[in-house]
Amino acid sequence: MPDDQHDTRSLGTADLARIMEVLPHRYPFLMVDKIIEMDGDRSCIGIKNVTYNEPHFQGHFPDEPIMPGVLLVEAMAQTAGALCIMAEGDGAPKLVYFMTIDKCRFRKPVRPGDRVEFHMQQIRRRGNIWKFQGKAKVEGAVCAEAEVSAMMILSSDAP
Repeated sequence: MPDDQHDTRSLGTADLARIMEVLPHRYPFLMVDKIIEMDGDRSCIGIKNVTYNEPHFQGHFPDEPIMPGVLLVEAMAQTAGALCIMAEGDGAPKLVYFMTIDKCRFRKPVRPGDRVEFHMQQIRRRGNIWKFQGKAKVEGAVCAEAEVSAMMILSSDAP
């Protein structure tokens, strides 16, 4: 349960266009195709459809393509970051800076053709610092998990 008060409205879903409105990432580094089942600022599920033509598969690994674990963690962070920005909802442009990765584990490889679900659950929020527990799942099986934290600032305050 978050330490501060949290948004009580349900935000529903976000398509790719909405995600691109709130996150600065673009292809090939935008790792979330859509977000479903957003519950205020508390939890959400992001979706990534993994395709063979993604640039990292050229070298990781050409004969046995596996999505790099760091990209799974980045996708978790992007999913949580988009939720935080959308939950604030005041219209002021914001940036989310990734701060920490804790308790990270990789369980199963993710391959082209997989549909990854990023299940993000808020652990805590203190002011502009957010911490989420995330699990990357393919067909219900956990492929990776981690706790991630980030700081949200106004875009005008960015260095």
